[in-house]
Amino acid sequence: MTVWSPIVPDVTDDDHVFKALADPTRRFLLDLLFQRDGRTLKELESGLAMTRFGVMKHLRILENSGLVVTRRSGREKLHFLNAVPIRMIHDRWIDKYREREVSALLALKADLEKKDEPS
Repeated sequence: MTVWSPIVPDVTDDDHVFKALADPTRRFLLDLLFQRDGRTLKELESGLAMTRFGVMKHLRILENSGLVVTRRSGREKLHFLNAVPIRMIHDRWIDKYREREVSALLALKADLEKKDEPS
């Protein structure tokens, strides 16, 4: 879904992932799913001091951002971590900026080694 804003031209899927990750409760839910995938709402809410509806609200935001996928198993709805959006954020935002730092360090190393060589 793209929403128009006068400040930010387009709201992207990355924006939804960043928003979902911005909340500590949602990050905690993702950590629980990382520890053991396929948890029910009851299992997830037992680790939190909030209402069932509060946990459902957070899970809905995680689902809408693509960080959590669900599957029905009988009467239960199982929640699974989908790490693909996090990896995409990593590749798009973190790797890009890290490469510049690594290149700068390698160039600095080469310059320092040149200065240490006898003339």
